[in-house]
Parts: sequence; C-alpha cells; structure tokens
Amino acid sequence: MDATQISSELTKVLYTNDQIQERLTELAAQIDEKYRGKDLLLIGVLNGAVMVMADLSRHLATHLQMDWMAISSYGSGTQSSGVVRILKDLNTDIEGRHVLVVEDIIDTGLTLAYLIQNLNSRKPASLEIMTMFRKPDALSSPVDVAYVGFDLPNEFVVGYGLDYAGRYRNLTDVGTLAPHVYS
Repeated sequence: MDATQISSELTKVLYTNDQIQERLTELAAQIDEKYRGKDLLLIGVLNGAVMVMADLSRHLATHLQMDWMAISSYGSGTQSSGVVRILKDLNTDIEGRHVLVVEDIIDTGLTLAYLIQNLNSRKPASLEIMTMFRKPDALSSPVDVAYVGFDLPNEFVVGYGLDYAGRYRNLTDVGTLAPHVYS
C-alpha cells in the first residue's frame, strides 16, 4: 500500500519508497566496505525491522546471516511505556561474531540501550547499529548509531515497518499519522 491509498489517514508524507530504497543502497555500500571479508550477523528487531532488514540484505553484497529478536516498550500506544521486555531471544550464539543490529526507528533510545547492553554481555567481536529512522529530538537514552537512514521530526509516524497498534507496517512510504486516527 502506498500513501495515496490512505491519504486521509496521514497529515503528510515524509519519505517515499523510492527515497528509502535510494538511501538503503547508500547505507549498504558503507556496510559492505566495513564488513568485507568478515562473518556478519544481522539482528533484526521485530516486528518493525522486517521491511528494513529484508531490503537492506538485498542491497548488501556481503555474505551474511540473520537472526531476530522481539523487544517491546510500547504495547499498543503511541509513546514508550518505559518498561523493556524481551519477547523473543536470538537463536544464534553471537560470541566472537560481527553483529549489526537493524532497527526500524530509534525514538527514545530506551529499548535500544537495553538491547545493546544485553548483546554486549554476550561478547560479540563487534556490535554496531543501523536504523532506518531516528528521532533526535525524542532521545532520552543516548545510543551510538553507526548507520542512519533518515532523521524524523518528533511526530507519530507510520509506514515501512513503523506501526500504530499493528497497522500501517505495509505502507511503502513513511508519513505522519493524522491525530484523528489515534485520538
């Protein structure tokens, strides 16, 4: 689905699918350069990172493996609850591996800060973060991000994996959700 199909539910489109794919191509080139010849493991954070991880992996020339974690601090609301829970852990031992965590969005940074602390305790050879979107004005827990697709305003956005109560993940564009939808 694209933004034209749900234009009454969005106040504006921030990034089109073409812009997102172009940026992923640029990020993939940087990641390929960094991890050339290394044993790369992508860890996607469910559910939002599915779109990013699938498209990023297709843009990469580097051999890689994938695994998934599910972590939550939102529930079905529009703001982080402040409580981080691991809903699904990794199936892969990451000790000695080069790990790139793939996120859809970094909002407050709380969830990601917890995740990075947890993963570092498992002794990877390296651990970096790639996020498609970041809200710099919402950060309350700073995290070091190696690869950022786009910075977003501190608004409630949906699309390209970003959801509201499980909906809008399949929107190919990213836009600001109209307040009448969630109020």
